[in-house]
Amino acid sequence: MTENTTGSYNGPLPPRPTNPPSHNPNLPAAQQQHQPITAPTADPYHSVGNGPETHAAGGHQQGASFGYGPYARPAGQGKKQRGPGKRVGSGTFLTGMLVAGLLGGGVAVGADALLETGNQGPNNGTSQAQSVVVNDTESVNEITGAAAKASPSVVTISVNGGGSGGSGSGIILDAEGHILTNTHVVTLGGQVADPAVEVRTNDGRVFQAQIVGTDPLSDLAVIKIDAPDLQPATLADSSELNVGDVAIAIGAPLGLSGTVTDGIVSTLNRTISVQSSAVPEEQSDAPEQAPGDGFNFLPPDGSQAPQQGSQGSIYLNVIQTDAAINQGNSGGALVDSQGRIIGVNVAIASAGSGESAGNIGVGFSIPINYAQRVAEEIIANGAATHGFLGVSVGAAASDSAAGASSFSVGAQVQSVEPGSPAETAGFQEGDVITRVGELPIEDPQALTAAVRMLAEGQSTQIELVRGEETLTLDVTVGQSPA
Repeated sequence: MTENTTGSYNGPLPPRPTNPPSHNPNLPAAQQQHQPITAPTADPYHSVGNGPETHAAGGHQQGASFGYGPYARPAGQGKKQRGPGKRVGSGTFLTGMLVAGLLGGGVAVGADALLETGNQGPNNGTSQAQSVVVNDTESVNEITGAAAKASPSVVTISVNGGGSGGSGSGIILDAEGHILTNTHVVTLGGQVADPAVEVRTNDGRVFQAQIVGTDPLSDLAVIKIDAPDLQPATLADSSELNVGDVAIAIGAPLGLSGTVTDGIVSTLNRTISVQSSAVPEEQSDAPEQAPGDGFNFLPPDGSQAPQQGSQGSIYLNVIQTDAAINQGNSGGALVDSQGRIIGVNVAIASAGSGESAGNIGVGFSIPINYAQRVAEEIIANGAATHGFLGVSVGAAASDSAAGASSFSVGAQVQSVEPGSPAETAGFQEGDVITRVGELPIEDPQALTAAVRMLAEGQSTQIELVRGEETLTLDVTVGQSPA
């Protein structure tokens, strides 16, 4: 896919507040009884473990990468093991990440259709538009307030084309009708190039939508409706999140519009691999995976059929949450206790597949700082840019490891592409990359996700270990090759 150069969008996307209120502005004054809990002083980006994590289906999640800066300045970012590495940027790596489950919050049908066989579209469901109604002001809590504020900015999306149909969710970005969602929602997981898209707002109005642009490398897309009286979402700064913060998912799981579930931020900057036929094979990050491995996009009827046609997979840096996310939540909002968007729901880990797939408390959301940057470029240019470094890397083992280790402590450079940003910056074979901007890098997958979060032409600092010396190199990334 050939992407345009970075552009500036000067439209009225909602600003992030620089000083969040210390109380919940969505609750009546009489309900402001609880003082906010002081955040721990420990580093919020501390690793929750980057070794293999066994899931019920027997797969593994490897690697966790760590935080990045706010939008417009996102972090872009011993004894070593060597092996065949691949290019960083849009390229692939030595080790594919295997994670049990399938893409949840994916393209979904109505709840009744999931109980049947056959390919049925979302219009067969019984969902109706729902608004958050406060019946008892004496029992209002922060979840109620946040849901009441954010729900009018979350829509249900219906997609039909090529004999298939599905549904997902979306987030209203501005009064002009731009809506942020996932690429796999508006393309039915890459099955449909020119679908018919409808949007139902929280107050029950239905509008035809046009696709402004899709970005398979981030699994984000922007659509647009012509509608009056829209309520744009308020966006948070996802770089300020802490593990344990309130996380509230709003969307249309199983086609059930206006569903609100809550939990916490389970960990920050997890790196996951997702598959979709919307990703061109030449831009794939990971080797082809066997059925049941990785996070796979779910087709409208809940089967695994499209996996046979998946062309590629991508690494994504995500927020992990235990808020219930299910098929149909894709593209919907993950919000904080103030009702501000912190992420775009994209995937779940599941113990089952097909009709048995569902929430097990491990859901993933694309951080809103990254999502906003991609959305603004799509609105301005019809496409988004992604950083390119120009190195082939493999996993780097710790000097203290005895023999082969299951843990990686960085991304070891195996070759540097001539004329690339990496060569210009002075990278050498054998360097072990340990940080991109504010992102600690523990494995090649985390490096891919970190570099891709940067826009073309963006500058950052990359920390590496060369022999016994720790160096910091200034790098201006290029554009990820088509």
